[in-house]
Amino acid sequence: MTTRVLTGITTTGTPHLGNYVGAIRPAIEMSRREGVDAFFFLADYHALVKCDEPARVARSRLEIAATWLACGLDPQRVTFYRQSDIPEIPELTWILTCVAPKGLMNRAHAYKAAVDANATSGEDADAGINMGLYCYPVLMAADILIFNANQVPVGRDQVQHIEMTRDIGQRFNHIYGAAWRGATGRDDDPFMLPEVKIEERVATLPGLDGRKMSKSYDNTVPLFEGGAKAMRDAIARIVTDSKAPGEPKDPDGSSLYAIYRAFANENESAAYRDALLHGLSWGEAKQKLAALIDAELGEAREKYARLMAHPDEIEDVLREGATKARAIATPFMQKLRKTVGLGTLAVTVQRRGFKKPTGKRARLASFRDDEGFRFRLFAADGEELLLSRAFGDPKALGDCTRALLAGDAITAIETLDDTRYALVMQGERIAVSSAYPDTNARDAAIARLHAALDSLRG
Repeated sequence: MTTRVLTGITTTGTPHLGNYVGAIRPAIEMSRREGVDAFFFLADYHALVKCDEPARVARSRLEIAATWLACGLDPQRVTFYRQSDIPEIPELTWILTCVAPKGLMNRAHAYKAAVDANATSGEDADAGINMGLYCYPVLMAADILIFNANQVPVGRDQVQHIEMTRDIGQRFNHIYGAAWRGATGRDDDPFMLPEVKIEERVATLPGLDGRKMSKSYDNTVPLFEGGAKAMRDAIARIVTDSKAPGEPKDPDGSSLYAIYRAFANENESAAYRDALLHGLSWGEAKQKLAALIDAELGEAREKYARLMAHPDEIEDVLREGATKARAIATPFMQKLRKTVGLGTLAVTVQRRGFKKPTGKRARLASFRDDEGFRFRLFAADGEELLLSRAFGDPKALGDCTRALLAGDAITAIETLDDTRYALVMQGERIAVSSAYPDTNARDAAIARLHAALDSLRG
């Protein structure tokens, strides 16, 4: 049985050790297991909730993408994409917003913390709180539910969001389950309810001041940015007590020991603990920690530097990942639209028992040219929306068009540039559009293409 795993990092800062041990490393390890279908994304829509600095968000997207790849993420094995490249996510967010109880949003930890901070400072309860913060859990639910992820690796502080995702998904299933089964002919629910995946030992890493390592607290140890020197300098600033060399130290109260355990095996951790109990100086303890981390991350740091110098390579990987992701999200979203009553009018009227509308409809036309067998897809008004690639024989062409019309194949629309788009089926580009004057005209044609496909499949 295949398990779909999904996780992401908000693009508001430079990745640090806490991101690595709490999300990146365990997620990459999980992606390498047999039977795991892994999805990893840059949560750049989430970044806008708390950051209004475009340059910072753009830089962070580059750094985080380079970090995932440097740490061993295999884009051929997993689906790696930017959240903002998947338009089905914000569309699903709105649909889920319309079923998410306000009381559930009121209980979200981040919103409550902001309200409590306002109360402490004597401000209005909602001062400085935007709707992005308030609705953050719904966007996170859409991230997960659009791909029906089975497991979501998160830090313990994010567990509530997964629980809220389950609540929202379950409520949608309850309200629209019967409509979903009627619209799709399936006997299941629209959404599977995800499970939390936590690596208990290292899910939350302490920072320089002993609090949770977080960009918000400015207490992080950089992962790659700044090189080995920046990492060692940060470790040197980790707060310790005033016990001198030779005096016994308390490992359980030490951030150094907590971070060390995240990179060491059991024997190494036990030896480090014993050394602290027997008076290891804090300076030497920090040097041992830096050496241990360097042994694991040195090679990845070099790869990160190379990727940062070639952002075009990263862009290519993310575009390919978006195509893979949308091959799943687009047809699923089409089914969800029908489920909530937003399907094409032609299908709606037909299912209500009215006479099938007369007049011209979208159509496929097959033909042969010098290169092979092709099809054209025309809108109802005769506009050519797609021209297929050349197939070697009419049977292959027929198999392709039958799968397309049946709606059984996984399809997606891929934008090629500002003027053209392509139809991708089962991960293969099978047809392309003509060039349109600009992006707006191209996007309008994509909307007509969706309507044409819906009418043919109706």
